Amino acid sequence: MALFALIPAAGAGTRFSGGEPKQYLPLAGKPMLWHAIRAVCVRPVETVFVVLAPGDGQFSRLDSSAFGGRVEPLYCGGATRRDSVYNGLVAMTPAMEADDWVLVHDAARPCLPREDLERLIAECSADAIGGILALPAADTVKRAAKDEGGVQRIAGSEDRAQLWLAQTPQMFRAALLAQALQKAKNVTDEAAAIEQLGLKPRLVLGSRENIKVTFAEDLAIAEAMLRRRSREGGNPRGSPPEAAGTT
Repeated sequence: MALFALIPAAGAGTRFSGGEPKQYLPLAGKPMLWHAIRAVCVRPVETVFVVLAPGDGQFSRLDSSAFGGRVEPLYCGGATRRDSVYNGLVAMTPAMEADDWVLVHDAARPCLPREDLERLIAECSADAIGGILALPAADTVKRAAKDEGGVQRIAGSEDRAQLWLAQTPQMFRAALLAQALQKAKNVTDEAAAIEQLGLKPRLVLGSRENIKVTFAEDLAIAEAMLRRRSREGGNPRGSPPEAAGTT
């Protein structure tokens, strides 16, 4: 069974200042989206599909020569992440079988470590449902509620031993994920849609290096990590690495 990757990249990055979409901001000498593509453009991934806004005019200027023709833009992005992923899956249908695997990765996670991806592929390939990279919650988690004056107060404390922070990639069978997203209209990640089918995706241990660039200050952290890897030999400008196989 084949393995594909899908990156929803149709968003406008509204939490960033300025008019440029977040995924095209420069990072370690390349657009952030380039690094996200590179992170999943590994063997045995056959093709990385990038879901873009219909009017996207910047992707065509992105230098994808390092990826050996394995990147395919899809100009069918929707208003939400769920819409973009679902539209992308529909557009990918001619290239896939129902039981093929799909890795859905955030365009705003440019620092995915290779070993995290290999672990996800290895563990989920042997799983009947699929799963996600995630981290156990390290901080004490408080549940909030507003008082009569509108002030946020602590309403309780959660048991962090049972809490994990979802990351990407998230890896599921193509047909199962499409079915789940077709039914689930208001979800913020693919695992939540799978959960609504009554299934329990696998949790695969990720790492803190797989940062999601959400706010402007996150760019400096991602930049530092990518440049450190470059100095240590993991050149972010080089050819895509190889990864573990699927079953």
